[in-house]
Amino acid sequence: MAMRVVVLVGTKKGAFLIESDAARRSWSLRGPFCEAWPINHVIAEPGTGRILAGGGNEWFGPAVWASDDLGATWTHSSNGMAYGEGEPPIRSVWSLAATNGSVYAGVEPAGLFRSADRGETWDHVSGLREHPSRPHWQPGAGGLILHSLVIDPADDRRLWVGISAGGVFHSADGGARWEPRNRGTRADFNPEDQRYPEHGQCVHCLVKAPGPPDLLYQQNHCGMYRSADGGKSWQSIEAGLPSSFGFPAATHPRDPDTLYLVPLNGDSAGRYVPDGKVAVWRTRDGGANWQDLREGLPQRNAYLNVLRQALATDRLEPAGVYFGTGTGALFASADEGDSWACIAEHLPTITSVETLVLNG
Repeated sequence: MAMRVVVLVGTKKGAFLIESDAARRSWSLRGPFCEAWPINHVIAEPGTGRILAGGGNEWFGPAVWASDDLGATWTHSSNGMAYGEGEPPIRSVWSLAATNGSVYAGVEPAGLFRSADRGETWDHVSGLREHPSRPHWQPGAGGLILHSLVIDPADDRRLWVGISAGGVFHSADGGARWEPRNRGTRADFNPEDQRYPEHGQCVHCLVKAPGPPDLLYQQNHCGMYRSADGGKSWQSIEAGLPSSFGFPAATHPRDPDTLYLVPLNGDSAGRYVPDGKVAVWRTRDGGANWQDLREGLPQRNAYLNVLRQALATDRLEPAGVYFGTGTGALFASADEGDSWACIAEHLPTITSVETLVLNG
């Protein structure tokens, strides 16, 4: 049966779907969808192909959009997506994850919601905002957002979230209780004697590797890290990279030691790719060594950035790798990053990239 790849793209002006066959040489684009709302994250529900898009509208507030026919028609809902009386209003949905019939949404101001009916209605997972550290969470440059949401595929009661700037938190019971998981990650913006706090780090992206149940990777405002114990401790793996600063990270679909990054030139030097030359950096050994991948990517006067959710892989063999830029270009590799092609350009600012592989 022929396979198809759909790249799910969130942008500042709606969602787009970009499709190819398994060869990944020719692509067709559809969109914008979601009435051109600002969309922060677009995902596909495992096993069903249902597409979910989370975002927020300045006038209408947050919502999760849904399509069961690959974008032909859409509905959206924010039913129940509010904190209690006296709490701030929710501005936007920033991250989505779906598992076993449930959908989770991370929002701004930072908090977590769950839907048991595939996004029709929402319940607040209140345990996270009840954590004693919450009054000390501070907004990063993008706001106080829960942007990384990781669910253990082998046990959907195990959750990890990344908050800017609150840190990484873990729950082993479906969100009732949480604990910070930040030991070993720096907070260079703090006074020198407070560089390694229990919480308050500015997480940029948190991803889980395939295979080992507790292997995580984290791109932080202050470094790149690996954890083999579910975030209880973190080890720096930034040696060999051109910068310790960046936003996205993406794991290989099958190899837990292969990871992709797009480092930027620093938090106060422009936040664009170093020297205006685009490169995706890949490790094949869990961060011990890094290789810059540049073939087919702009190597002159390319002062662009890649946001925290705008880098992804597909599950084909060899794996495809994709990233979108702040300038609205989408790049793809069908050979695990060895070579690249631009498959869409002149889109609005790209906020997220995910993939869906279909049989037939």
